[in-house]
Amino acid sequence: MSSELITVAYLIAGILFILSLGGLSSQQSAKRGNFYGIAGMALAMAVTALHPAVTGYAVLVPTIAVGGFIGAILAARVAMTSMPELVAILHSFVGAAAVLVGIASYLDPHQSQQGVALLIHEVEVFVGVFIGAVTFTGSVVAFGKLRGTIGSKAWSLPGRNYWNLAMLALAGYLGTQFVGQENHAGLSFLLLMTALASLFGVLMVMAIGGADMPVVVSMLNSYSGWAAAAAGFMLGNDLLIITGALVGSSGAILSYIMCAAMNRSFFNVIFGSFGGSSPQSSGRTQEEQGEVEAVTSSEAAEMLGDAQNIVIVPGYGMAVAQAQSPLYEVVKKLRARGAHIRFAIHPVAGRLPGHMNVLLAEAKVPYDIVLEMDEINDDFSETDLVLVIGANDIVNPSALNDVGSPIYGMPVLECWKAKQTIVMKRSLGSGYAGIDNPLFYETNNRMLFGDAKQNIEEILAELQQVAQAA
Repeated sequence: MSSELITVAYLIAGILFILSLGGLSSQQSAKRGNFYGIAGMALAMAVTALHPAVTGYAVLVPTIAVGGFIGAILAARVAMTSMPELVAILHSFVGAAAVLVGIASYLDPHQSQQGVALLIHEVEVFVGVFIGAVTFTGSVVAFGKLRGTIGSKAWSLPGRNYWNLAMLALAGYLGTQFVGQENHAGLSFLLLMTALASLFGVLMVMAIGGADMPVVVSMLNSYSGWAAAAAGFMLGNDLLIITGALVGSSGAILSYIMCAAMNRSFFNVIFGSFGGSSPQSSGRTQEEQGEVEAVTSSEAAEMLGDAQNIVIVPGYGMAVAQAQSPLYEVVKKLRARGAHIRFAIHPVAGRLPGHMNVLLAEAKVPYDIVLEMDEINDDFSETDLVLVIGANDIVNPSALNDVGSPIYGMPVLECWKAKQTIVMKRSLGSGYAGIDNPLFYETNNRMLFGDAKQNIEEILAELQQVAQAA
């Protein structure tokens, strides 16, 4: 294939990637956006494989086949509750690839660059390997936190910011020693930096608490993009540079949006160690807050049946129970009886940006009744009943009225302003951020304990009996 045709194909693939990002900006066009992304990637892979410089098809074809098979199996088997950790571990693969590409590029015996061009190439290699190593280990730690094999609490060394600065300074020194070495003599400096960057990635993500994991996922997404772009520079591949820049910049923008949703700065998330210690709250003790009033699923069904204006707030508990499909059946029953029902989505609900939107789309919930926090928060005072399913931190009143709470100032769904709330949870345990929720003790709140899917199925059965009796 000629270089001109390859350039045109890369340009078309780049346009498809841009259209993919544009399509993913809304639920209505997300399916089309995914199609554009798949088409762009298929075109990119095919054209790259047909590049005149590619000759090792005996290795390339089996590798693609095995990798594609493993990816297909994982995609088919992964549950939606496991999607956040799957995304995290996939980011680690990009980081590892950038490290390996960088080292291989440095050791390439056919490297013919000289002078300034060689200096620029070595800087590209060093920066690409650094970003890749940080992305790799940071993503592995994020995977462990999201999967539960590593505690969600923030853990950090005393004076960790000084340690981070020291490691960055040492990496810079190793970089000055790496460039300009003849006959690959800088390999030892490159490997030392790789180990240092790997440690930096571990310490950075370990110091970030559970409440900030959606930001961490989007941040690592950005890192993986920049790592891919760095690999593109090392390989002289324009499409990889474009794709990496798109992923890196979109991940950075998403990180900013997530931080804005929590009313916190990006640097505060990265360097603040939120969740690193037991929260100190100036709120009331459990005895002072009052007794929790529990209801049965039958009583909850009656309350839902009597309400005309209902808002449902899904959280990670809904994902764990896989309750979205029976929940939509309940919604259809209530809408058939004339109830006005909407879903309220907090930007950081779940463990992944857009986690709840994906779950509801999987259950075929209409997009027009799924609203973002800013679109629905002012309506709670006119709502008859709010059903909270497995959410905790995103409906915590302490964010607004407890200056001693670690989440004070974070925008939340103000569901307690409704006439009545029902919170579905397995227990009164705190959420992923480890913070107690005074909502449970509000006089207009009722707790429905147990598995969310089982409770919703029981509510659905109650509503069906009422419909049949009528």
